[in-house]
Amino acid sequence: MRLRDALRSALQSLRGNRMRTALTALGTIIGVASVVVVLAIGEGAQASVTDRVRALGTNLLTVRPGVGGFGPVRSGNVETLTLADATALARVPGVVAVSPESTSSAQIRFLGENTSSSVVGVTAPYFSVRNLEIASGLGISTVDEATRARVAVLGANISDDLFGSASPLGERIQIRGIAFRVVGVLGQMGEGFGSPDDQVLVPLSVHTGTLFGQDYLSQISVELAEEDQADTTIDRISSVLRLRHALRDDEDDDFNVSSQAEMLRTMSAITGTLTALLSAVALVSLVVGGIGIMNIMLASVTERTREIGVRMAVGARRRDVLLQFLLESVLVSMAGGVAGLLLGVLAALAIARIGGWTTIVPASGVALALGVSALVGIVFGVGPARRAASLDPVEALRQE
Repeated sequence: MRLRDALRSALQSLRGNRMRTALTALGTIIGVASVVVVLAIGEGAQASVTDRVRALGTNLLTVRPGVGGFGPVRSGNVETLTLADATALARVPGVVAVSPESTSSAQIRFLGENTSSSVVGVTAPYFSVRNLEIASGLGISTVDEATRARVAVLGANISDDLFGSASPLGERIQIRGIAFRVVGVLGQMGEGFGSPDDQVLVPLSVHTGTLFGQDYLSQISVELAEEDQADTTIDRISSVLRLRHALRDDEDDDFNVSSQAEMLRTMSAITGTLTALLSAVALVSLVVGGIGIMNIMLASVTERTREIGVRMAVGARRRDVLLQFLLESVLVSMAGGVAGLLLGVLAALAIARIGGWTTIVPASGVALALGVSALVGIVFGVGPARRAASLDPVEALRQE
């Protein structure tokens, strides 16, 4: 029997039992759809994280306080980063600009409206270093910093919470009972941990002096001239800070220096691992679907014993019977794979539209889903096909 004849015979058999074929393929449909949806969500999450990190600039270093203490005993975060440290880092070769920052939380009030927000003390370079855009109004200037002007720039979400659709420019808000004039509103950046959308920016001198009375920094953002010089610049920054903090050779750093590129690699690795884990779980449903195919095909062999005996009596060889039943299994599995792929793509589009998530169906996911469904059909179809091919024609013809 030629392959074309075996394929035609297998299709005729499947069409003759449409309901059984559909139920057999259901497990594969669900499995493939699950894999596609999981991969689409994982790929979308990774792309979203990558875009968000790149929006801040991959040539950005962040210096934060480290772990402090004396001897073998370690305490919590130390408060050793100062404005003088930031000034010193601005002179490090390879550094374009430095933005010292101090962050605290407070209630923000305007008339009867109030919201809790992060209040960040910044200097003029902050907006260029962090790649932020002013949607309306002005940013914090060097004059504001020098004169300790009580001005504020609102994140997009804070502006919406306090003022709705009205313009906040020129209005006065209350931060810890102190009035600040709104001079600008940041452009929408998107959701995320520490998003500027949920922050209020004030001059650093006002933040550390008038508002919170602290003389240390929460972090220092450093913009590099070249991204590929990050490792060298990190070493230079570490040397400068260790010297300024009078740390001995046997003492650990009391600060941490990290790069956006390093953060991007870490986040990509995390999302990739989670996607792989969830995909492995989704593949279990494909295995379950394969077991269902095997069970139905075994029942089909029993049901069609007399048909097999007749075919073998008129000249069909054992390999012809084997090929036909194997093709039936693969066709059912592949049909389920294609239907599951379409269902998964539609589900991913629905999630993106209704849930607002970013979903991307990767070409590798399509190939994986179809390849695995074909493999399931072969692996779980071999057993029933071998059983059909091993039947004795004489005994098979006796079956009613």
